[in-house]
Amino acid sequence: MGQHVDDGLKGSPVRLWKLIERRALTPAGPEREAIDRRIWDLFGEEWAVMFTDLSGFSRQVAAFGIIHFLQIIHEQKKLFLPYVEERDGILVKVEADSFLILFKRARAALECAVEMQRASVRANEGRAPEEKILLCVGIGYGAMLRIGDDDVFGAEVNAASKLGEDTAGAGEILVTEGARAAAGVLKDLTYEPLDAVVPGAGACWRVHWTVGVPR
Repeated sequence: MGQHVDDGLKGSPVRLWKLIERRALTPAGPEREAIDRRIWDLFGEEWAVMFTDLSGFSRQVAAFGIIHFLQIIHEQKKLFLPYVEERDGILVKVEADSFLILFKRARAALECAVEMQRASVRANEGRAPEEKILLCVGIGYGAMLRIGDDDVFGAEVNAASKLGEDTAGAGEILVTEGARAAAGVLKDLTYEPLDAVVPGAGACWRVHWTVGVPR
């Protein structure tokens, strides 16, 4: 029979918050720095992080009601999540109309975002305006704290969230400098610098993509 392992010995939220509590009680200096190193040693990893949002979604809910809201949520899951699975993405959170997704490689995250946008274009053909799924995407890449499959924290996480949920418009893919550099050159894609830079991003870019050949 397997032995029970205390959550305080796992790489779990319990262990993280125990260390954070200890840090809060420790004055600035070498001892606090040692706690920070322990946290990064336990939870620090490099990932590409994607935040998605649906343009105009709140207005649609106000105008067409909660059942319309549930239908669009259901449809976007059916439409987009197969592409996430194809690129080995990890769906961490679904909050209302937003996804938080991790990819081990920035290139995979960007390729997935393009396929999702192309799928959105195809799905919206012939639909009434209130039925259209208008996707906004933000992508970051770099070191972050990953807490199992429960959550992720870091400057690139915050930047990708700001780009995907607050900055990107319908059909846009916005990326941080870290994501652009890690993804490199992809066929049929170009980058345009954004005037606005969100905190933690260094620089931000708009990805120009083409609809491409239907799959």
